[in-house]
Amino acid sequence: MALFDDDPSPRPRARSRRERIGGIAIIVAVLIGVLFALLPSPYVIEQPGPVYDTLGVAEHDGDEVPLIEIPDEETFPTDGELNLLTVTVLGRPGQTPNWLEVLGAWFDRTRSAVPVEAIFPPGVTDEDRDAQNEAAMVDSQQDAIAAALVELGYDFPRDVTVAGILDDSPAAGVLEEGDVIAEVNGDPVNSIDELRAAVRENGADAPAELSVVRDGAPLTVQVTPVDRDGTVVLGVGVRMVYAFPIDVELQLDNVGGPSAGMMFALGIIDKLTPGAMTGGEIIAGTGTIDSAGEVGAIGGVRQKLWGAEEVGADWFLSPAGNCDEVVGHVPDGIRVFAVETLDEARTIVETIGERGDTSGFASCEAS
Repeated sequence: MALFDDDPSPRPRARSRRERIGGIAIIVAVLIGVLFALLPSPYVIEQPGPVYDTLGVAEHDGDEVPLIEIPDEETFPTDGELNLLTVTVLGRPGQTPNWLEVLGAWFDRTRSAVPVEAIFPPGVTDEDRDAQNEAAMVDSQQDAIAAALVELGYDFPRDVTVAGILDDSPAAGVLEEGDVIAEVNGDPVNSIDELRAAVRENGADAPAELSVVRDGAPLTVQVTPVDRDGTVVLGVGVRMVYAFPIDVELQLDNVGGPSAGMMFALGIIDKLTPGAMTGGEIIAGTGTIDSAGEVGAIGGVRQKLWGAEEVGADWFLSPAGNCDEVVGHVPDGIRVFAVETLDEARTIVETIGERGDTSGFASCEAS
């Protein structure tokens, strides 16, 4: 008589129980997957968008045209690339990605899932948002031209102009649309940042004396700024208006926002100066610019780093204000520089083009 069963296989009843449990688990997993695929999420997905070489061409009204054209001035041959970068957003209110797509973005280092309201603020229509982005791009291009020409030594009027006035602001009834704000408390104002700094320095406890030009005539007015959520403001919207000494045409369709400013400015400088500034290198970058050449932070810098990697860039110019987002997200083979001004960016590009020593320039890791 055998003390042990020679057949070690599980009994039919035990096997059947495990098979049922396994089958139920598979069904539950499938149902969860279906739910994740069908249920919309409260997120949109940012991913690398198209890349444009400011020294190259792009489509405009069905034709290929230079991104930068300076028709009536002597220009010089360029080489290499100065790439501006964009971000594509997948989804919009009412048409957000499903949870499976969001899960994929969380595990994809080139993409980010961000709350939908961070990109599409509540109460702002698609038409309003598109108009704001288009206006920001137009203003950015004008600022880029101004910054480049200032960097090259051109002298021309740069007017901080009132574009709108809030009804309940201290400036209502004092300033008018079209007024040029020339000075604040006797200090010249040549950019929007300079105006903000002057108003901030004045504070909300005393009137600020504004030297204004209205319909060509100078006058002096007083406005007492107010503190709104910790920011001292006049309660007006302003924009820069320039009288450029030369004609510079920038063409780029279907791209909104102000983040291309620095790269457009570098492209203009390259075309107006002898010698190829890049030395044939592929350089990418991003950042806003004002007429004084100050470089500002932008959104989507991580996706733009991967966009630079896709076009083979070895060098990346990042606003210093974005360094906290850059660290830990740099693709292999790309050197990232932290820049605060157009002059710094120009010097870096020229040094790269000359095969010079770039070790002394600030990087996001060491800035």
